[in-house]
Amino acid sequence: MKRILMFISLCTLMLHTGCESKKEEKEEEVNFLVTSPVEKDTLVDKEYVAQIRAISHIELRALEKGYLQKIYVDEGQRVKQGQLMFQIMPMLYEAEQQKAQAEANFADVEYKNTKSLADSNIVSKNELAMAKAKLDKAKAELSLASVHLGFTKVKAPFNGMMDHFQVRLGSLVDEGDLLTTLSDNSKMWVYFNVPEAEYLNYQNGLKSNNKEVVKLKMANNELFGHSGVVETIEADFNNETGNIAFRATFPNPKGLLRHGETGSIIITTPLKNALIIPQKATFEVLEKKYVYVVDKDSKIQSREITIGAELPHVFLVQGGLKKDDKILLEGLRQVHENEKIHYKFMKPEAVISNLGLYAE
Repeated sequence: MKRILMFISLCTLMLHTGCESKKEEKEEEVNFLVTSPVEKDTLVDKEYVAQIRAISHIELRALEKGYLQKIYVDEGQRVKQGQLMFQIMPMLYEAEQQKAQAEANFADVEYKNTKSLADSNIVSKNELAMAKAKLDKAKAELSLASVHLGFTKVKAPFNGMMDHFQVRLGSLVDEGDLLTTLSDNSKMWVYFNVPEAEYLNYQNGLKSNNKEVVKLKMANNELFGHSGVVETIEADFNNETGNIAFRATFPNPKGLLRHGETGSIIITTPLKNALIIPQKATFEVLEKKYVYVVDKDSKIQSREITIGAELPHVFLVQGGLKKDDKILLEGLRQVHENEKIHYKFMKPEAVISNLGLYAE
């Protein structure tokens, strides 16, 4: 009798457990959510690492040898075109100019006397020509001495900003020694590299006589306050990277940007009828993106997709999906290839609008 009661109890327990398992399985099947891509026009921001350069960035070097007698500017100072910046001790060059001036004066007097005699036919015209040549030579030497004296004063060739000094007051500088650098930051040239395929898309989408307007994201992840314009593209591709360099010009009225900074160029591209899906509806195998597509028999099939762009919580699909395809939204790790599932369809607009809440 005991054995019969134990057998009945065991059967009852197994029956109860089986019912519970079927109930849980049923609940699990119902919980699968399925949606479809959203088709809409959208804007895609593409970022490129950029190098920021001043439109003019030059080295100021000594044109004459001598001791650095005076420095009229300071590091980081803004200077104006023609402003005196450095003075190399000029005494030697002043003396050379005075000597050349005296020789020019002597040659001028000699020429005038010779001319007076030649006019009276006392000396020949050849002697007059020799005196004239001597005067011209003396004037040329005076001009050369004046140029050398002028080289002792180093002036700003354009409006710009000083960099740090390479020499100090009293230093003996030689001809060609670097004194400092000067940058014209009124406008900035921003260089960035573009892959070949994107270059071709850019050229095909560019309207005649129009220039692409771009934005600059600075190193602190804030957008620069002025937009720039792509003005030029280099002639050749880099064979090692497959990229070509673009150059955008940005106004810099407040001088915020400096030569040598880094940032990111942002190009905004409009996309017509783009297919948008949640990122969490995808999975990756060997660096390729896939989704589970639910067919008409409620069976799931993995399908490779091509991602055109990535936005917060969503992907823009470039290939592999159609607007009416149904894709598995959740439970991707709980299903297997060709498995038949029970699902609940969720409108794609509702899925996209709630991605901030549902994002995993």
